[in-house]
Amino acid sequence: MERDRPVEMLNLVRLRETAAYPADHALAVAGLSGAEAYARYGAETAPILDRLGITILWRGGFEGVLIGPPNEHWDHLFIARYPTAHAFLEMVTDPAYRTAVVHRQAAVSTSRLIRCRPAEAGGRFG
Repeated sequence: MERDRPVEMLNLVRLRETAAYPADHALAVAGLSGAEAYARYGAETAPILDRLGITILWRGGFEGVLIGPPNEHWDHLFIARYPTAHAFLEMVTDPAYRTAVVHRQAAVSTSRLIRCRPAEAGGRFG
């Protein structure tokens, strides 16, 4: 895969009702919801995303599955654009990100991260 072109990542995120921090983490007994933990993740990673030029192209609210498992649902759906694959790698190896990701791990019950190549938008399928 090319690394020197923009990369778009489709993110599908389902949150836990109650965040599940490691037992030795300061927030382990705080009783935070998954949504509260995920908000902490967003707040702590925002400066890193800004520095690396990572943007959210699209964000939507889940309404229902028309084709797929009927019990599937997502709490966050968005497309993030990274200037290059190198920017993604730099993000996930950044020491501040590695500290903040504990909130994401505590918050998320399951997720999908799907790498996409930007393409021309058009009026037809296929």
